[in-house]
Amino acid sequence: MNYQVNDTITLKKKHVCGSYDWVVIRTGAEIKIRCVKCNREVMILKKELDRRIKTIKSQQEQ
Repeated sequence: MNYQVNDTITLKKKHVCGSYDWVVIRTGAEIKIRCVKCNREVMILKKELDRRIKTIKSQQEQ
């Protein structure tokens, strides 16, 4: 999958704070994402994120 900076993504499992939505901060081999609700930032491998993702809402669609 292709990710752009500022894309909002929804994961299959919720974060500890209860949110499913994350914003892409940085792309590359590892992707940095930030939780929409609690602002926690996490670095995750692109391959791992591809398995966990449910939907992508790009910034242009919103």
